Amino acid sequence: MNGRYADVAVNAPVGPRRLFSYAIPDGIAVQPGQAVRVPFGPRTVQGIVFDLPDLPAVSDVRTVEAVIGSGPLLTPAQLQLARWVAEYYRASYFDAAALWAHPGFRQRARPVLTPAPQAESPDLPPDLTDKEAVVLRLVRERGRAGMSDVEESVGKRAATAVVRALLERELVERHWEWERPSAGPRVEQFVRLLISPEQARDAVPGLRARRATRRAALLEALASAPGPLAVTSMRRDVAVTAADLTTLAAEGLIALETRRVVRDPLAGRSFVTQSAPPLTPAQERAYREVEQALEAANATPPRDGHAPTAFLLHGVTGSGKTEVYLRALEKAVALGRKGIVLVPEIALTPQTVQRFAERFPGRVAVLHSALSPGEQYDEWWRIRDGAFDVVIGSRGAIFAPQPDVGLIVVDEEHEWTYKQHDATPHYHARDVAVEMARRTGAVLVLGSATPDVASYYRARRGEYRLLEMPERVIVDESAGQPAVRLESHLPQAEVVDLRDELRAGNRGMFSRALMEGVRAALAANEQVILFLNRRGASTFVQCRDCGFVLRCRRCDIALTYHSQGERMVCHQCNERRPVPQFCPQCKSRRIRYLGAGTQKVAEEAATAFPGARLLRWDRDVTAGRRTHEVILRRFLAHEADILVGTQMIAKGLHMPLVTLVGVVCADIGLYTSDYRAGERAFQVLSQVAGRAGRGPRGGRVVFQTYSPQNYAIQAAARQHYMQFYEQEIESRRALGYPPYSRLALLRYAHTNNEFARDEAARLAGDYRRERDARGIVLDVLGPAPGFPQRLRGRYRWHVVLRGADPATLLDAVAVPPGWDVDVDPAVLL
Repeated sequence: MNGRYADVAVNAPVGPRRLFSYAIPDGIAVQPGQAVRVPFGPRTVQGIVFDLPDLPAVSDVRTVEAVIGSGPLLTPAQLQLARWVAEYYRASYFDAAALWAHPGFRQRARPVLTPAPQAESPDLPPDLTDKEAVVLRLVRERGRAGMSDVEESVGKRAATAVVRALLERELVERHWEWERPSAGPRVEQFVRLLISPEQARDAVPGLRARRATRRAALLEALASAPGPLAVTSMRRDVAVTAADLTTLAAEGLIALETRRVVRDPLAGRSFVTQSAPPLTPAQERAYREVEQALEAANATPPRDGHAPTAFLLHGVTGSGKTEVYLRALEKAVALGRKGIVLVPEIALTPQTVQRFAERFPGRVAVLHSALSPGEQYDEWWRIRDGAFDVVIGSRGAIFAPQPDVGLIVVDEEHEWTYKQHDATPHYHARDVAVEMARRTGAVLVLGSATPDVASYYRARRGEYRLLEMPERVIVDESAGQPAVRLESHLPQAEVVDLRDELRAGNRGMFSRALMEGVRAALAANEQVILFLNRRGASTFVQCRDCGFVLRCRRCDIALTYHSQGERMVCHQCNERRPVPQFCPQCKSRRIRYLGAGTQKVAEEAATAFPGARLLRWDRDVTAGRRTHEVILRRFLAHEADILVGTQMIAKGLHMPLVTLVGVVCADIGLYTSDYRAGERAFQVLSQVAGRAGRGPRGGRVVFQTYSPQNYAIQAAARQHYMQFYEQEIESRRALGYPPYSRLALLRYAHTNNEFARDEAARLAGDYRRERDARGIVLDVLGPAPGFPQRLRGRYRWHVVLRGADPATLLDAVAVPPGWDVDVDPAVLL
């Protein structure tokens, strides 16, 4: 060893914020940000180098085995930001750094068993257990066996003990093999002419005379093509075979070559270049502020600890925020910088991509989870090579390797979908964007018609620069030259008390006002949105005799009835069961379907409005590739009159022919136990109401509710953000919730409910004792059961830390293994 060392984050369950020291052998060049393979315990794992210290943290160090790739995976700026993500969100350094890695980067070495060479006797030892004998016989017969093979033979529970026993007796050996990457470069075989096109055409008659029609067709195709052709397309188009290719190559007519093929998610889509429209006065004021910030940021290098240049663009729905984004990006590009634009839903990506691609043709990249792994892989590398001016995508696009970022846009910044719930780190893309702007000197624009209460609070305190756009931009394209006008009045809203409808004898799903509005819109050849933030046909199925409700066997929630396919579905774990013909408890056949979802709304609308063309847009119908784009394109082309959907239709979509929005039930989600319930209800209702009246015909919204006096519904009906904000911020102040405090949610889950509860009580007690001993001003809330309490077969218990800085207590008391820590949680359920 030559005294060179590396502090490496390893791809192993080691807990948060731990680095391990390794020696760097001679002949290997290692830099910070480099991906490496290192020994860890009995196996080899991936690692990412964070530091190159002069001395290791421990005296006895192992050696880096190999480097991965030809250079650093992360830039110094990305490595610094990865360190911040890991420390802020209490995650492992490797998990944080891997957010910037290309798709397919993460790999694990899997154990493989082979026969031990010293075990020469073909007979099995007589003292083996039955399961040990099964596994040893399997390994000897196959020559090698993976753990999945062993588990299939003797069961998952017994596999580990059986393998350990065979290893101890030296009857088998264990090796480690790297699993195949989930994504990588795509290569295809191409065929090209070695002769001129004229010579190829001259050779065709002779081939036909010899009845070599496939070879003749191939030469004809190559003679007419501008360059080499893919072998796969030739097999499809002219049925050419491998023998045909071999023969023509042997005759010196063609050559076969392998080329890398780029999988472009925008391939086949054409965009008509658009010029920038004139700005309204409000757009002009907002853009000039951002423009000056971009110029100042470009002239001044970023400094550590410097406050980010961040704007909160508060514009009503339809006020033209996207045009401000586009102008800002044009300015950033003119200054030699690039941009990242985040949208909260994949459903919004096609329309956003179109707007940007029309202004930046060929210079727009797209990144989101609906792309194939191969498309993500190719986009990632092209982005890293600097091929695009702007990257557009959902929350993960904030980690795109876009070089020299000068502008970051977070559209609909209030949306909870920017928070990573499922995997660690539990980052929030908006907050990562704030930190990225701070460290890189990029300008950040947060846009929303209904800003997050905490964001608006920060803007009023001066942490963000507040830009207001209070008027809606209406474009009338009915008469040749598009005409633009400003509207200070948003769509007319009507709040319908469903209790009055019941008293009047109307027991249908649609109120009289909504029925009349839909008929009038259809008669005028206009479009309608019917919104219900719940999927399925019925919320639950109940026995009329004993009251039994069919529940998921793994989650503590009722199964939802879906009429398509006649099945019951758990919307948490996706368990599917047939619809019961009789009650499982009392055997009664009096089964009742209660509640409603979008599927039921569509069925009722088809009955109530015969002849109307319907489309549904929810998670149940968007599982296929590009279905979001197909549904949106069909609706914009007026191939449907009524669009029924969940919250994915509420966000940022521009549908000029929609003149009526009907909110079937505005109460959904209003009374959950989460402190943000009112804010979320207001935001989604305001956003869906904003889909109406974006064209010259104006618009109307009907809110159906059993709670007409609720402050969130009243403010949403008036599209009055300040009315909602003033009441909500006062409630937050009185209760001590963000932005007047910060939260950390600790979750524990176990198959035994009592054990999970006791573990949660033990940790809550430890925190309270440490808090009191140190005099820390912090609330320890809980333990409390999660909602739903049982999820995928595990009972969930929560502990919440609330105060100015929960990290002080998290640092003082180590979080035990098995706990999940969510800093700044989006929900507390």
